[in-house]
Amino acid sequence: MKRPILLLLAAFMAAPTLVRADEGMWIPMLLGRNQAAMQRAGMHLSASDIYDVNHASLKDAVVLFAGGCTGEFISDEGLLLTNHHCGYGQIVKHSTVEHDYLTNGFWAMNRDQEIPCPGLTVVRLVRMEDVTTQVLANTDDQMTESEREATISANIEALTQKAVEGSHYKAVVKPFYYGNQYFMYINEVFTDVRLVGAPPSNIGKFGGDTDNWMWPRHTGDFSLFRVYAADGLPADFSKENTPYRPLQHLQISLKGINEGDFTFVFGYPGTTRRYVTHDAVNLAANIENPIRIALRDIRLAHYNAAMKQSPAQRLKYASRVAGIANGWKKWQGETLGIERLHGVEQKMQQEASFRRWAADKPQYRNVLDSLEAAYATLTDVEVERVYFNEALLASDFMNRALALWRLTRQNSDAAAQKLLADSRQYFADFSIHSPIDQAIFTETLVYAWQHGYAPYIDKKYTNAQTLTTYLNTIYTKSILNQPQKLEKLLTLPTEKRASRLATLLKNDPALILFHTAYSQVYSPEKNQSFSAANARISHLMRTYVRGMMEQFPDSNFFPDANLTLRVAYGHVQGFRPRDAVYYTPYSTIDGIMEKENPDIYDYRVEPRLKELYLHKDYGQYANSKGELPTCFIATNHTTGGNSGSPVLNADGQLIGINFDRCWEGTMSDLLFDPNYCRNISLDIRYCLFLIDKYAGATHLIQEMTIVK
Repeated sequence: MKRPILLLLAAFMAAPTLVRADEGMWIPMLLGRNQAAMQRAGMHLSASDIYDVNHASLKDAVVLFAGGCTGEFISDEGLLLTNHHCGYGQIVKHSTVEHDYLTNGFWAMNRDQEIPCPGLTVVRLVRMEDVTTQVLANTDDQMTESEREATISANIEALTQKAVEGSHYKAVVKPFYYGNQYFMYINEVFTDVRLVGAPPSNIGKFGGDTDNWMWPRHTGDFSLFRVYAADGLPADFSKENTPYRPLQHLQISLKGINEGDFTFVFGYPGTTRRYVTHDAVNLAANIENPIRIALRDIRLAHYNAAMKQSPAQRLKYASRVAGIANGWKKWQGETLGIERLHGVEQKMQQEASFRRWAADKPQYRNVLDSLEAAYATLTDVEVERVYFNEALLASDFMNRALALWRLTRQNSDAAAQKLLADSRQYFADFSIHSPIDQAIFTETLVYAWQHGYAPYIDKKYTNAQTLTTYLNTIYTKSILNQPQKLEKLLTLPTEKRASRLATLLKNDPALILFHTAYSQVYSPEKNQSFSAANARISHLMRTYVRGMMEQFPDSNFFPDANLTLRVAYGHVQGFRPRDAVYYTPYSTIDGIMEKENPDIYDYRVEPRLKELYLHKDYGQYANSKGELPTCFIATNHTTGGNSGSPVLNADGQLIGINFDRCWEGTMSDLLFDPNYCRNISLDIRYCLFLIDKYAGATHLIQEMTIVK
């Protein structure tokens, strides 16, 4: 597009003038366009207080953490706050049975005790700029999608190389509005990041998967890290590095929250699809989600049963279960939310309005018909791939078959050594893990077969019992479950290993099954169909979104989330999830004690926490009623990636850490409903109480700038 794209809120109902309260994820560089609305809503700041490239601003305190979460600096010595579940992988990585930081928590009482985290990155945005003209140079509407993408890729490569030439910065260009606009982000990437503190899982993950996505919450979902640098610049780990001094760190408010207070979330939301048509909404809610949920039910049943057997088993499967269950529960809430809003019908109403407007406009007249045709082509292939990923690849067994199959195609020594190391680790507790993995392998594939999506299984198996027997035979006979033979194979010289792999591809039952499945699901014909349909949809969505902007020139549009820094604003507000029920906007430590159940791991209360509760020893962190707040909800529009984002008050002071959404509003990636969509945040007072009164890490509190 030649004209600037408006980057404010659009309501896509049949009546385009209806503005939906608190919806939107706004680009900080363009926040001046939102400033008046945000100040009317209660904000005391200016747009330049939030984003400024010439002076320190709030954007300098907010970072991309671990490539998929958000973090924030809370001291001038590089102390960084994020969610417990964002730091979870690092906490697990450094935990052992002897030093179980996951169960018992971890607190570095001095800098020497802080634990280096190799591979963990923290990214700070230096500046961003609109580069649409440069990126779209030499493109036109007559190009094929592949020609357009090739030109754009070349333009981006030249642009980013020039932008960071002679500096330590990294550059990335991101598309907006399906490629109608592009922004370049210049970043600093820090690689010396160290674990400083984490509460026990019974606090950091209190409520576990049962409470996940739910309100009320009582989860102390935070962890602490510190960023180190060399002479103020990013550097790999060295004992000589010193704490990074950010251009800005967040002040922390102990004033608390009240219903109706203005709040904003500043972070890196991952993915939304706010502008898709009814075809995409129907595919998600009525086709893909039910498949994923059913297949993950099988996996979770087996892993949850195993975790109850011993502390070692719980530690082994904790991270795995968290990853599986997160999407499983979210998809359930998303589907129910879409059904409640009649989301497919709502989208069709919007499309009917567009069709009437576009009837006399050749460039837009047929775009929706073409989108329907493209989705019809995509759906069958997409569903088969969902079954492949959620059924065939549900087990470790088939994932190891995938690794060995890849080795047959590219016989590298490095890949063989990695598979060998992984296999040795796998066989260390094979006798315990194997029955669980075998059950998942058979049950998920039987489910796919029963629903007509395992065409790679021989048709002679006419019932579930005979198929299960066949799959059990595969499991027991494959070289993948014979450690001595596998070790011998993987330590062969390169040429001999290649010959042996070629033979295995023809004879090993697991490799035969995987190769047959992959060859059918990802055949050249289906790959071509899948790629063509997606390319077609991308092209058509770019046209459709451009058309909607022309249809409603006085409306304002926000871009879908794409893991770039955004501002979402709203208010602390409860909601009514169902008839005769009202959820108040904050929870307290009393709710932890109400939920306590020693027989359920996720609801066990730490003795030290209970002691502090019984003595009402809350220190300066209690509210005016003498309560200790734990979490609160607000109407800020968030999604995955916003985990760990700072929640700020009208003065830009930290009042909470975003960690979830309410289950009733998880459809907000596709459809926003201000009556149900709520983000869930850890109250910063509970976080500080845990650091100070519970853990005794008062030295960390002393680093912070606290406003009373």
